[in-house]
Amino acid sequence: MKAAVEIKDLCKTFVVKQRHGLVRKCVEVVAVDGISLTVPLGQSVAFIGPNGAGKSTTIKMLTGILHPTAGTAQVLGFTPWRERGQLAYHIGAVFGQRSQLWYHLPPHDTFEVLSRIYKLDQRDYQKRRDMLVERFGIAPFWHTPVRKLSLGQRMRAEIAASLIHNPKVLFLDEPTIGLDVVARQELRDLISKWNHEDGLTVFLTSHDAGDIESVSQRVIVVNHGQIVLDDEVAKLRSQYFGSKVLNVKFHHIPGLVELPGVTIIKAAGYTLELEVDTQVMPVEKVMTEILKIGSVADISIEDPPLEEVIAHIYSQEKKALGEPRDKGDGG
Repeated sequence: MKAAVEIKDLCKTFVVKQRHGLVRKCVEVVAVDGISLTVPLGQSVAFIGPNGAGKSTTIKMLTGILHPTAGTAQVLGFTPWRERGQLAYHIGAVFGQRSQLWYHLPPHDTFEVLSRIYKLDQRDYQKRRDMLVERFGIAPFWHTPVRKLSLGQRMRAEIAASLIHNPKVLFLDEPTIGLDVVARQELRDLISKWNHEDGLTVFLTSHDAGDIESVSQRVIVVNHGQIVLDDEVAKLRSQYFGSKVLNVKFHHIPGLVELPGVTIIKAAGYTLELEVDTQVMPVEKVMTEILKIGSVADISIEDPPLEEVIAHIYSQEKKALGEPRDKGDGG
């Protein structure tokens, strides 16, 4: 088996009731509209798009939660909606806003329950459990009820729990949502390391450009239930992530920065916000010039919002292909 995920002409429509005055009508909403793609074993893929593009609906079909309206899909050779029970032993899934950990129990107890759900050999389970606890840094809160954990601690435990049965594919739906900067980067590093060292196939959805750059090798952009871009992250980075936003706070009111490729977004009092075209001017050089114009109290470097990147990609696709028909708002 060479492919972890194979999708061909996958479609999903929902029938929803809408009220028009005193009359209710059933309206068909297209959430996924003929998606076809193949994900090789061991690849890390970012599956992104605006809200309502069809991302979560696709993941729910690939994990067997939803049945498609048309088309086919296989995950590790299984048809998810027909063989969901068998597939569950080979995949892991983490949904950022839904926990698989028992709220009032510590991670230790959840892991014990999962070992029995997956019918794991106790020796193999204990060995893998100890390895996950060490790699994900769970030991300090191993016996602490989940309700008392920080969001970052809980998400580390969530992902470790999803790997307890040694799955071949891990589905991640917004795994870093709500995390602070440090916790977000720690989680990205862990996922990336698992993908590179253990060959875990990762299928990720996120609204965070940093997740995509840190974790994924390939990016697939969907909109209106259709794929509008499928390319390497490295190419996407050079074409669409070519700008950075610098937020600088000074001890005193600074002078102005005048450099090629640098646009002042905001200059107010002690703060300065700049957009840097990194293909024209390296960030390092801009920072060097910033240090010359005043005493810096704090500085941060951010990616442009992913929504802007997606909007730019989609606007280019519309110019090339023409405006698609309106199909409604799928999840």
